[in-house]
Amino acid sequence: MSEPATPSSRPRILSGMRPTGKLHLGNYMGALANWVKLQDQYECYFFIADWHALTTDYADTSKIIPNTKEVMLDYLAAGLDPARSALFLQSKVPQHAELALLLGMITPLGWLERVPTYKEQQENLSSKDLTTYGFLGYPLLMASDILLYRPDFVPVGQDQQAHVELTREVARRFNQFYKLDGQEVLPEPKVLLTPSPKLPGTDGRKMSKSYGNTIQMTDPEPEVRKKLKTMVTDPARIRRSDPGDPDKCPVGDLHKVFSTPETMAKVYEGCRSAGIGCIECKSWAADALVQVLIPIQERRARYTDADVEDILNDGSDRARARAGQTMQQVCAAMQLTSTR
Repeated sequence: MSEPATPSSRPRILSGMRPTGKLHLGNYMGALANWVKLQDQYECYFFIADWHALTTDYADTSKIIPNTKEVMLDYLAAGLDPARSALFLQSKVPQHAELALLLGMITPLGWLERVPTYKEQQENLSSKDLTTYGFLGYPLLMASDILLYRPDFVPVGQDQQAHVELTREVARRFNQFYKLDGQEVLPEPKVLLTPSPKLPGTDGRKMSKSYGNTIQMTDPEPEVRKKLKTMVTDPARIRRSDPGDPDKCPVGDLHKVFSTPETMAKVYEGCRSAGIGCIECKSWAADALVQVLIPIQERRARYTDADVEDILNDGSDRARARAGQTMQQVCAAMQLTSTR
């Protein structure tokens, strides 16, 4: 069993991902690589949001448990360290649901309806019935996920800022209604904008599971090279003799993220002069991706299913201890009987 949560001199952060399957390079560059760097500066809580998976996939829950294992393995493979970060499972910390229930009593319906992703996801996932209370309320559950740990910062990309702003509004409203000994209970977290490079998928669109255009963190070298061979390129290069522009090419975007300056110089010179073909350019990109993936996959191979279970249990114990402290204060401020 973990020790109870104790104060830390480092500022606290919290973030998480839904278990929708193995993670890809877009997830790694957009979040995980930054999380790994933050471990040295912050008291870190990183979780797997399995209850959030129900908001869109409630009709088929068969993949949530296996996907949870895969995501945790990818967390560890990326370099998250269970000795430095609490790595936990949302559903193992029931206070997430308890706080969401209480905050739901004070959150205006209009605040949820105006969240940008509410209508966007309904349009993008039109094959699913998302006219549910759970889907409408998922931004509030997300706010509860955050406020439960009273973090100083939430590391997010620009597309997630609206969720943190809603969290701040909910905290502000709670603090207007309830105080404990004259003090605010739920501090408003700040956004910690993390760099998120443009990472295209094999079809040129944003790398996303929903598009089926990903390069997974677990893809072996032959699979990476196979996927890169089919990747779209600069549409101006119809023939081998046509010059191209790496700045207008999805493969060029991959080079900018993963290749060395020396390789980039060869790409710019060779593509713009038609001195190299797209196949050669893709091969260089694959070389760079493989060099990134090899240490990730080596770390992943060190962990067994039993290791994953132990890490999740220990991290969830630590998270529950922290969450319990918050809920005691929340219930005291609301003049409710705390069960924690």
